[in-house]
Amino acid sequence: MSVPPLSLEWHGDFKFSSPAGFPSIQLDSGDPNVPSPMQALAYGLMGCMAIDVAMILQKGRHDLKALSVHFEGDRAETQPKRYTRLHVRFDVTGAVPEEAVARAIKLSHETYCSVSNSLRQDIDFTTSYTIR
Repeated sequence: MSVPPLSLEWHGDFKFSSPAGFPSIQLDSGDPNVPSPMQALAYGLMGCMAIDVAMILQKGRHDLKALSVHFEGDRAETQPKRYTRLHVRFDVTGAVPEEAVARAIKLSHETYCSVSNSLRQDIDFTTSYTIR
């Protein structure tokens, strides 16, 4: 299956952005106010899993009121400074059974989330959740 093409243009130093006609994104390894490529990967992972979890809970007709996702990780000390540990925490608000949340997260990580399934299998990848 082919994917739509993407493009980035260099703006000096470590700054890149997508040109007109492509989904908007800015990346910069030198500006703490702009995502670095590794942070963009983490945002992609969180977004992918959050969309899956919300869809699964809504399809199950659970009373999901709010959902937020948080990321923590460790990177290798030497090149390539890849992620070696990832933890994704979900904060769920609503009358949602714990089993439904755990199942939705597991299905996302193991089956549906193309981002998590594109990462190396030797990453220490954990999840957790709270229900309010």
